[in-house]
Amino acid sequence: MGGKHMKTKSKKIPQYWLKDSVWVGKTIIFRLRILLVVVLLGLFLPWRQNIQATGKVITLLPDQRPQEVQTNIAGRVSVWRIKEGDFIKKGDTVVVLTEIKTEYLDPKLLEQTELQINAKEKSVLSYASKIDAINDQINQLENNRDLSQSKASNKIEQEQFKLKEIQADLTAAITGVNIAKKQYERDSGLATENLRSSLEVENRRLKYQDAIAKKIGLEAKVRSGQNAVETAKIEFRNVRSEYGEKLAKAESDRFSAISAQLETEAEVSKLRNNYNNYNIRNGFYVITAPQDGYVSKTNIMGLNETVKEGQSICTIVPDGASLAVELKIAPNDMPLVDIGESVNFVFDGWPTVVFSGWPAASFGTFQGKVYGVDNMMDTDGKYRVLVKADTKRKAWPSALKIGVGARGYMLLKTVPIWYELWRVLNGFPADFYKPEPEDSKKTK
Repeated sequence: MGGKHMKTKSKKIPQYWLKDSVWVGKTIIFRLRILLVVVLLGLFLPWRQNIQATGKVITLLPDQRPQEVQTNIAGRVSVWRIKEGDFIKKGDTVVVLTEIKTEYLDPKLLEQTELQINAKEKSVLSYASKIDAINDQINQLENNRDLSQSKASNKIEQEQFKLKEIQADLTAAITGVNIAKKQYERDSGLATENLRSSLEVENRRLKYQDAIAKKIGLEAKVRSGQNAVETAKIEFRNVRSEYGEKLAKAESDRFSAISAQLETEAEVSKLRNNYNNYNIRNGFYVITAPQDGYVSKTNIMGLNETVKEGQSICTIVPDGASLAVELKIAPNDMPLVDIGESVNFVFDGWPTVVFSGWPAASFGTFQGKVYGVDNMMDTDGKYRVLVKADTKRKAWPSALKIGVGARGYMLLKTVPIWYELWRVLNGFPADFYKPEPEDSKKTK
């Protein structure tokens, strides 16, 4: 050792190792280049843009969807005629109820109501007869009034004629008084000249006094005649007032009878309405199936259980319904959805191999077409899209049931893979795509 540096021995790499390493490196580089070329070429392969959405199977028509059988009235369950899983036809009895409300418990409720209706109808007839009698009475009173007024009017005319005669006699008497006065005054003047005797003057005076007495008597008769005319006019007014009062009372009785008749008719109408309601209610005790289908669920257990109005008894799933799919689409994808657009489906329970961008390479998918799009957002913040089966393509499974989950792929525009990657990385939406109508495809 003594200050000498120790010499280390270096191992030599075998030549065949170097040759293998160079060959492996070249092979890796070659393969990477091929892979790069394949990847670059693959970026130009076509890719079918699509919108993915989840949903469930429903029926195409509203009346074919699962329906709850509900009660129209409150009652107590007395008889069950079905069990879960049974197939029932439209009109088959599901359950029988008994009444629980006190106002409907009378077993002779319809008979009692019908008796009340008959009694009220007879009352209507009696009021109608009373109205006819009052009308006859009014007609008779009007006739008597006219006759009495005619008599009173004639009496007025007679008294007026008598008064005119007396007034004419009074005028003649006044003229006679004037003549007798002049004759008396003339003879009195002649008697002073001894041209008339005192006896003749006395006769003239007596005639003059008789004329005055006659005039006074006629004046009294005139006043009496005037009083008779006024009395006849009063009698005329009394006749009109008396019969007016009687007619007013008769009219009041007639209107009272009409009012009572109308009230009774209203009561009859109300009783008939109650009778019809009771009769219809009797038909609600037996609850029947609204359509053909299977009983999937009963919501009431056991007997003697009380149900409320509108309470669900059971659920019936229709048989042989036309199926469709209800999908929920995000608002961002909603503008890309259009009527007639193709949709590929994956149903729960059916084996599938899905390549969303290459639908032709997928296995086990089923096809459909969009036939309805809601214009209003649902409560979950998405839009509802309805899809029916594409009858020109593969038929949907016959064992498919309502409510089965489904995942849809709405096929849009075909673009290169590199474009789709660029779009996804930048967060851009899929390209707007409007499917061509079937008629335009056929003409090409």
